[in-house]
Amino acid sequence: MNILKIILTVIYAIDCIALTVVVLMQEGKQQGLGSIAGVADTYWGRNKGRSMEGGLIRGTIIMGVIFFVLSIVLNII
Repeated sequence: MNILKIILTVIYAIDCIALTVVVLMQEGKQQGLGSIAGVADTYWGRNKGRSMEGGLIRGTIIMGVIFFVLSIVLNII
């Protein structure tokens, strides 16, 4: 049981660091001055789900779920 707790703690620490990095890599949600001239409505603005930004959002959700599940499991153990 002690080995399992150590393994889960290491995975938890790696997940915390990776989650922090992924959140800091994301762009802000504000359009800024580009929305005034219509620059924000480009190919990359419309297809964010297939771009790197979409992958970062998906990764954030997955790592967030892993974070909460491991938090609960480590608290129970």
